[in-house]
Amino acid sequence: MSAILGLMLGLGLLLIWQSGFPTRGGKKSLTSVSRLRRTMDRAGLQHVTTVTFLLISGCTVVVATGIYLLVTSTLTVSLVLAGITAVLPSWWLRHKADQRSKALRETWPDVVDHLRSAVRAGLPLNEALAQLSFEGPKELQPAFRAYAADLKVTANMEETLDRLAQRLADPVADRIISAVKLTREVGGADVSVMLTTLSGFLRTDARTRGELEARQSWTVNAARLAICAPWVILLVLCLEPRVAQAYSTPVGLMVLLGGALVAVVSYRIMMRIARLPEPQRVIA
Repeated sequence: MSAILGLMLGLGLLLIWQSGFPTRGGKKSLTSVSRLRRTMDRAGLQHVTTVTFLLISGCTVVVATGIYLLVTSTLTVSLVLAGITAVLPSWWLRHKADQRSKALRETWPDVVDHLRSAVRAGLPLNEALAQLSFEGPKELQPAFRAYAADLKVTANMEETLDRLAQRLADPVADRIISAVKLTREVGGADVSVMLTTLSGFLRTDARTRGELEARQSWTVNAARLAICAPWVILLVLCLEPRVAQAYSTPVGLMVLLGGALVAVVSYRIMMRIARLPEPQRVIA
């Protein structure tokens, strides 16, 4: 009976873990470097290379290890705490990307409203997009200034729109740019109606996601507190030399490694449960 219960528990944990991985169909899975590059683009770090970010992360771990070793005077505790610290740069990067996505989510309806007003005034879509370089939201003006500069250099609007999508690196921007491309290719007299519908959809989506994120924020904060609190307590306890020496033994090392494994697995499960599905980009 115990074996059956253990097997069912393991199967349930496996299903929970696999549910966090979206089905990709025929698309090739992204490499770790590609995923890091996309996350950095979402965070607004387009001008920072992945090698630079990895070097900064490595230097952070080395400095943290030195600080832990200076405080605890114990190599095993310092290495375990350094291993926990190693994931902090990636957590910070994802947090920055999420915060930027939330901020941009509130500005996109205003961008669509500006395009609709410009179209109703008789301006072409390319000029309406260029006007956003000084009339649009401040967070988006640099990207649209670069778009306006590209538009002056080349007359290929398809290429300039693709570059704009790469600079913005946002799923909502991909929708707007795809709509602009479609309107430019097939034309139509209902452009303002389409933009009005898109603006309403974006506002509804932003409001709904905001409410869901506000309700689930306690789960995320609880997970972060649960992962950080034990290691802060461990660092304080290791100020006592006898406690630090106790964790230097093989048994103490096993306790630290087991605690780190349980903390990481529990955190990943809680974050996957609380995570909302992210909209996929249509212009990669």
